[in-house]
Amino acid sequence: MSPLISDIRTASRELVREFGFMNHTVAGTDLSASAVHAIIEIGKADGLSSKALCDKLLLEKSTVSRLVKSLADRQEIKELRSKDDTRMKYLYLTRRGRKTLQGIDSYAEKQVSVALNQLDDHSQNLILKSLQDYSAALKATSSAGDSSRPIDRIDFKTGYTPTIIGRIVEMLHSHMNKHYGFGVSFESRIAGDIAEFFTRIDGTQNETWRAETGGQIVGSISIDGEDLGNDLAHLRWFIVSNPTRGSGIGKELLTKALDFCDKRGF
Repeated sequence: MSPLISDIRTASRELVREFGFMNHTVAGTDLSASAVHAIIEIGKADGLSSKALCDKLLLEKSTVSRLVKSLADRQEIKELRSKDDTRMKYLYLTRRGRKTLQGIDSYAEKQVSVALNQLDDHSQNLILKSLQDYSAALKATSSAGDSSRPIDRIDFKTGYTPTIIGRIVEMLHSHMNKHYGFGVSFESRIAGDIAEFFTRIDGTQNETWRAETGGQIVGSISIDGEDLGNDLAHLRWFIVSNPTRGSGIGKELLTKALDFCDKRGF
């Protein structure tokens, strides 16, 4: 390990301790660190879905569900249906929650200001810029699929299910657009190809597999045994979403597809 990395790790641990995250409660409250962060994010958004809260806190859906329930039981937050789309629910702070947020902000502002008052203007701005850059770099690494953040249990399923076509298109186009700049022509083409394939999914030569976690499709792979002919299998639309890459989902999907090919004699 390089001295630089060792020193950054040491400084990071000291920051965590100084901010009190080693304690059961933080920010002058009787709440856990995750609960405090949840209240801050819900308060900032003034209406936040549970999924968006998962993304912001980098926590599993099941963990956030328990967290939301505990805060609702304490009457810190409430969940209301959207006026525009009654299928959607959003989280809001209650009057008690807003009071809790005020206390959290007051505690944190005092803690930071006391520390910054010991530094000159140049050092203060340098800290801000360095923390922003470091946070952005860590986030970029996580988005690239190198995060070791745990995920919910993975279920592997076959066949058609509602919204699967759109989800596969979304995962594929999101990846190809980000890394290669593919645009509407690519999205339109794969959407048509995938839709056509699923009209033939009941054929014994064809199959698709999907990986699901927390009710969301996070990976897929398909074998088309008809379009090439001559007993040739066409492996198509193999994709795993960014947050779950490196978890073994892709390997399991590929194994299932190859086993299918072996059994069909492709």
